[in-house]
Amino acid sequence: MSDDRPKSAYEITMEKLKARDRERGETAPAALTDGQKKKIADLRKVHEARLAEREILHRSERARLLSDPEGAEKLKELEEHYLGDRRRIEEQRDKAIEEVRSGKGGARTKRST
Repeated sequence: MSDDRPKSAYEITMEKLKARDRERGETAPAALTDGQKKKIADLRKVHEARLAEREILHRSERARLLSDPEGAEKLKELEEHYLGDRRRIEEQRDKAIEEVRSGKGGARTKRST
């Protein structure tokens, strides 16, 4: 970058953020290889499919409960179970992606519903 032209607000902000990161002892994330990028993309697709599958099942169960006169009582439990499943799938996804990023690479996709 040339020193004879004024810096943009973006450039100034990025310099400040980099300086703050250095003060905290943080390093920039390592560049991902093409293989890592592909694995991460595949992991995201698999977990998005699992979330979509869970969403479809949830809507079906919810519709069934709402059509049942006594089902409204079980609706709260159904919602809590659904949110727990979503959280678990998202955590599995994030953990698998972090394994790939850290170079452990043995990111397996566990199937448990």
